[in-house]
Amino acid sequence: MTDETAVVGGGRVLTGAEAIREGTAEAMRCDPRVVIMGLGVPDPKGIFGTTLGLQEEFGARRVFDIPCSENAVTGIAVGMALNGFRPILTHQRVDFALLSVEQIVNQAAKWHYMFGGKMRVPMVIRMIVGRGWGQGPQHSQALHAWFAHVPGLKVVLPVFPQDSRDLLLLSVQDDDPVIFIEHRWLHGVRGRFDAGEPGLPLGRAAVLREGKDVTIAAFSTMVLEALEAAKRLDADGISAEVIDMRCARPLDTETLLASVRKTGCFVAADIGAGCCGLASELVSLVARGAHTALRAAPDAITLPESPTPTSPALSAVFYPRAPHVVTSVRRMLGLSVDPDIFSVPEGVELDKPDPAFTGPF
Repeated sequence: MTDETAVVGGGRVLTGAEAIREGTAEAMRCDPRVVIMGLGVPDPKGIFGTTLGLQEEFGARRVFDIPCSENAVTGIAVGMALNGFRPILTHQRVDFALLSVEQIVNQAAKWHYMFGGKMRVPMVIRMIVGRGWGQGPQHSQALHAWFAHVPGLKVVLPVFPQDSRDLLLLSVQDDDPVIFIEHRWLHGVRGRFDAGEPGLPLGRAAVLREGKDVTIAAFSTMVLEALEAAKRLDADGISAEVIDMRCARPLDTETLLASVRKTGCFVAADIGAGCCGLASELVSLVARGAHTALRAAPDAITLPESPTPTSPALSAVFYPRAPHVVTSVRRMLGLSVDPDIFSVPEGVELDKPDPAFTGPF
């Protein structure tokens, strides 16, 4: 038994990648209509370990590689879904999936509507957000807001291993096309894992930490930064409520607004750009739905309005971190900000989450 699957309190501890692999295997065992296809699916590294061993268990007719022809293969997956299959299509980067936007937006998202509810496209499209090793402008974009803008699509962004498995199972079972956004850094995150029915439905946010002074709602890796920020704010006597939004579409406005009406202050944190992004959407929802409860103007923590840099030195100041969230909250509450809050300890590399995070992809 490896460290990653050690027994802990009756449950197990898995990495995010292992949880995705386990969720995929569960879905395939339960439903023979589920297939998984994608560039590198049966390779020795199995898309960062998320597809390892699947072809050995389910065979090459249900687990198979694809050519570098994203638009055509996505069209094939749409056709399979229309004819009774439930395909999982993987893209090793969100950026590669852009070649198949026509099939996703004009075809998969529209069939249910155009045919009066009689046609369904039950498919999952996994897209991975890259970061680190100089991935740069063309291999590290977080474009979930693009897909969340399109009626007919659902968009999920799991953070922890349990949610990675649960949301994948729910996505496979859903009759609508689901965009499943994985941040590469989260594949190595370890967490408690239990089999069984998913705890929360698709479209429901999770309150990870209750608080009374400010609400911090976040997506993907910014959830981890929000939790770290909340710990730092505790030291200042500030009680932060942290919400993992989990889905970009549908958005759980009920949980969000209930929290803001309680705390009166709000910060949204996202892994994408601010302009027309999900953090801006959350601020808009709060401004419209909870404006009478607000004690200060809400804020959004996002990427700068520029393409992703390749240089590690530039990356270190490009991505928002817990100090950005802490600074936003303190200013919102009229408190001073420590000028050294953004300092980085010697030897810490901000372009990777931990020393074990290495190349080549």
